[in-house]
Amino acid sequence: MTKQKVLLVLLILVLALAACGGGTETAVPAADVAPVAVADTASTSEELNLPPTVDVATVASVKDRDDVFVIDVREQYEYDEKHIPGVTLIPLGTLPDNLSEIPTDKTVIVTCRSGNRSGQAVDFLRQQGFTNVHNMEGGIVAWEQAGYSVEQ
Repeated sequence: MTKQKVLLVLLILVLALAACGGGTETAVPAADVAPVAVADTASTSEELNLPPTVDVATVASVKDRDDVFVIDVREQYEYDEKHIPGVTLIPLGTLPDNLSEIPTDKTVIVTCRSGNRSGQAVDFLRQQGFTNVHNMEGGIVAWEQAGYSVEQ
């Protein structure tokens, strides 16, 4: 094999490995995620160790903990139609002006309609220095499909 072919093969391998690592976070299927055990959902000293993207079952099991803060980044009219009980509305467009409302000492879970806007919000919050922030996969659509209640 000539040097040029060897270099080409190595370049292709490096690019393929870089593409596989991708840097994009993918959701872990619910079947592959161990359920989060919560002895007392109101308060607990056990620290959560959630993946970057969490499923609705995990959110349902931890959302009422004192050390968890759930944000809905949809618009006011969407929130008024239906929302997850106990979430705080901070529309995506107002997030930069409302960073002080988001606790830095709690696990922050972000949701929206389908998971797209909340993913953008999570990326933004991480750029602003938030480290314990997670995207709820599938948004309120997945929440309702799983049979969890909503408020109007």
